[in-house]
Amino acid sequence: MTDEVGAAARTDPRIERTRAHVLGHARELLTTRGPDAVTYTELAARARVTRQTLYRHWPSRERLFMDLLLEGPPTEYPDGSGTPQQIVAAFLRSLRAGMEAQANASALMMLAAQADHDPQSDQALNRLVTNRRDALNQLLAPFGVSVDADEYARLCGPVLFRRFISREPVTDQFIEDLAATFTSSSAPVGPQRKEHRT
Repeated sequence: MTDEVGAAARTDPRIERTRAHVLGHARELLTTRGPDAVTYTELAARARVTRQTLYRHWPSRERLFMDLLLEGPPTEYPDGSGTPQQIVAAFLRSLRAGMEAQANASALMMLAAQADHDPQSDQALNRLVTNRRDALNQLLAPFGVSVDADEYARLCGPVLFRRFISREPVTDQFIEDLAATFTSSSAPVGPQRKEHRT
C-alpha cells in the first residue's frame, strides 16, 4: 500500500472496506488455488474492482502479499499482559496460528522463493520482519527488553523451520521452551512492570 493510500485508509472507512474486501478475495484465491492464481486480472474480476484500484493500493503483488501477511485472519495476538516469558510465548503462538492459515503460508513461501532474484519480494520480507519485530519490542518495552535482529531470528527461526522445513508440529511445549530459553538469556535492563491481574 502506498503511503498516500495508507493515510487515506486510516481516515476513510470506504477505502478500508475496499481493501479488506480485496484482501479477503486474495486470501481465498491463495487458499484454494495457490499464489500463481493471484493475478490482478483474476482478483479484480472476483472482487469486482478495477485493476487500477488494485494498483493504487498495491503497486505490486509483493506488496499485496505483504499486506495479506500483516493483516491476516484474526489470531490471538498478545495484549501485553503477563511476564516477558508469557508475552513471548503468546507472540510465538500467534506466529504459529498465522502460519497455519494456508493463505499466509502460501504468501510467505512465494515471497521467500522469489527474494533471491526479485528485489520487491526481498524488500517485502524485510519490511514484514521489521514490522513484526517492532511489534514484539513494543510489547516488551515496559520491561526494558529490546529484541535485535539476531535475537528475533533465533526466536522465530525454530517455529518457521518446524512449520516449513521439517514439517513437524509446533507444539505448545515447544513454544514454551523457546520462550523460556529466550527470556532467560534476555534479562530485562529496565524496571519490571507489574503483572496484570484478572
